[in-house]
Amino acid sequence: MTADREQHNTRPIQPDGRLHGVIVAVRREDGRLLMIRRARHLRAGGKVCFPGGAVELDEQPELAAVREMQEEVGINVKLLKCVWEWDAPTGPLKLFGWTAEWTGGEIRPDAREVAEVLWLTPQEGTNHVDGLPTNRDFIAALAGQFP
Repeated sequence: MTADREQHNTRPIQPDGRLHGVIVAVRREDGRLLMIRRARHLRAGGKVCFPGGAVELDEQPELAAVREMQEEVGINVKLLKCVWEWDAPTGPLKLFGWTAEWTGGEIRPDAREVAEVLWLTPQEGTNHVDGLPTNRDFIAALAGQFP
């Protein structure tokens, strides 16, 4: 999702009445996961999470995941598998979590959306003081999912 859309609070509500979002896990050879710190002016600003964003109307979640990785961190990915789904207990948000392989491009975070790029171990990502609560469940779902 673009920072402009988030700033203006126009969210693409899907036909099921929910905002669909995607997050993507890329793992380095050393087992560390690509995570980001969200830009301060965004919703959940300053929080540590996985790159991702909103699924646009009439967009498949798979395409949104690939697009968001290019927009937020500047890399191309090949999605491997959707390993996680989460329905927010207190709002109209549904997230889909993917594993992916980094296939090209250099990490160039979009400063409008990303304050910092982090490579964290699963334990660091799970326990990060600024981590989003959903990190724990998504990281647990990643166990054994990468080749």
